[in-house]
Amino acid sequence: MKNHQDTLQRFVFENTPIRGNIVNATQSFHQALHQQQMPTGLRSALGELIAASALLSATLKMKGSLVLQIQSKGLLKLLVVECSSDLDAAVKIRATAKWSDGVTDDQSLFELINQGQFMITLDPKDGNQAYKGIVALEGNTISEVLENYMLRSEQIDTKIWLCCNGESAAGMLIQKLPETMNQVTKIQDTDDDDIWNRVGYLANTMTDDELLNLPAETLLTRLFNQEEVRLFEPRPMQFFCSCSRDSVANMLRMLGNEEITSIIEERGNIEVNCDFCNALYTFDKVDAGQLLIAEVAIAASSSNIH
Repeated sequence: MKNHQDTLQRFVFENTPIRGNIVNATQSFHQALHQQQMPTGLRSALGELIAASALLSATLKMKGSLVLQIQSKGLLKLLVVECSSDLDAAVKIRATAKWSDGVTDDQSLFELINQGQFMITLDPKDGNQAYKGIVALEGNTISEVLENYMLRSEQIDTKIWLCCNGESAAGMLIQKLPETMNQVTKIQDTDDDDIWNRVGYLANTMTDDELLNLPAETLLTRLFNQEEVRLFEPRPMQFFCSCSRDSVANMLRMLGNEEITSIIEERGNIEVNCDFCNALYTFDKVDAGQLLIAEVAIAASSSNIH
């Protein structure tokens, strides 16, 4: 594994309606899976989903988080990635998976899914309501599923390339802006279909090894040496888990006094593991008592509101 900082970069094809993003998420991928011994097929799928979440988040002009989540009644139970972005600030990623016993290293993601749902959640973190959409599992790869979603739900032509070899994770996305957006951005008239088809054809010549190992500038120059491509400054990307003792305490309060008391009487303490970073939070009898006092205070405060 190369020791480098993960980056996410935007690029545009000058005077055309085509824009793109390219990401290398290798370090974030390794940190996300540091505490998880995951079968090879699932490991690769989660790496692709990490790269996909970063690519899609870069297309959104918002401060908040994007969550990609696959739920299933098969051997795979849950695959989830959360990508938090503050426009030009660092991109923060966390990811986890849950699966049943019996998953082997040679099984691919779609072999493990039964009655699966793919969900995309956008949480603006600015007081606006979160959006949740259900994505049809149409396609044989994560890339195909997301391309179909973008075309059908967002009406945006999108092509996505994702790769994870179990050690490194990377991806590239290109989009053709809708005609109305072209007018807003004052893009010159071009033969949209011709440039879009040509760029897609050239991008399809990219190998997994190139995507995983070449610097963004080198790769784009190699693929599109006859096109005028402008590459923007990279944004750093890193693994980050937002869990905290306070957030876990708030979750436990939602269980209610009776449930908290029952767990303490049965086990002597309450232990909660974060699925994303494996941090362990322990609450003993004294801590539980403080949780109960806090909940009573909250309830009393609520009852005084008229």
